[in-house]
Amino acid sequence: MIDLRSDTVTRPSEAMRAAMARAEVGDDVYGEDPTVRQLEERVAATLGHEAALFTPTGSMANVLAVALVVAPGQEVLCEARAHIARAELGAHGAVSGLTMRTWSHPRGQVDLPAIEDLFAPDLGPFFVRTAAISVENTHNFAGGAVLPLADLKVLRAFADAQGAAIHLDGARIWNAHVATGVAFEEYGAVADVVGVCLSKGLGAPVGSLLVGPADLVTEARVRRKRLGGGMRQVGVLAAAGLHALDHHIERLADDHAHARLLADACGVDPATVDTNIVAFDRPDAVAFVAAAREAGVLVGAVGARTVRLVTHLDISRADADAAAKVLAAI
Repeated sequence: MIDLRSDTVTRPSEAMRAAMARAEVGDDVYGEDPTVRQLEERVAATLGHEAALFTPTGSMANVLAVALVVAPGQEVLCEARAHIARAELGAHGAVSGLTMRTWSHPRGQVDLPAIEDLFAPDLGPFFVRTAAISVENTHNFAGGAVLPLADLKVLRAFADAQGAAIHLDGARIWNAHVATGVAFEEYGAVADVVGVCLSKGLGAPVGSLLVGPADLVTEARVRRKRLGGGMRQVGVLAAAGLHALDHHIERLADDHAHARLLADACGVDPATVDTNIVAFDRPDAVAFVAAAREAGVLVGAVGARTVRLVTHLDISRADADAAAKVLAAI
């Protein structure tokens, strides 16, 4: 099977397994795992922030990050198909007690006029107050679309003027960097808190990080333990993340090229594919997925009428060519 369901399906390479096997470890709940500390310090510095916290999942990183800047009973604004709104099982409301309102954009972009219309300042004990705005870069369900840095800077200025925070769901910020050349520090500068993922495009088996100011990350460490996310000798997983940062970022350009090849085979303009995700409308999405599976290619339906393909480091050019032929025929 050629598996294009997600970039989470990758398996650790032999080199990554070797790095995991030799990792120096300690008890991370006590703050004594040196490999975890190295990973946290490196990712924080990469994004130009003070501190970072290793979490088992991207959903936990996002829940913790948003809760740091949005109190119970306050709201966060985000795009209608954002991961925090559609793919985290309502955790932000269920766990953090916050509410959420959305704007809609076909490419998942910042729509400042819509955000200005939605934004609710503190009007006293009558209305929900907007405490933060969340953006996703790259935007998963908008087909891996990149949010331009210029738009993010304009949003940052608006949020500053309103006294609101910005949360950046940067699960695939690595892809945005490779696609645009924008430095990680520049993306980090537009946000108060950031979540990044190691188990998507970078191919680590587990792990994400919350990044932000040291005082907020200290608070997040307590909240992580409260949610059952305190981990012990987890340096074996942090070592996989460090290996991924060393070896798997620049090669994302190959995934982007393979995605454009697949897009063309599926009748999607390759110029509209920014990174490693291809999403297209099919009235028979479920049947399309089943036909592809029968022909040896795994793809996913992310809606009743939407098919998604995701390239990753386990998909070679030969795999992409073979999948393209299958999908074009279907």
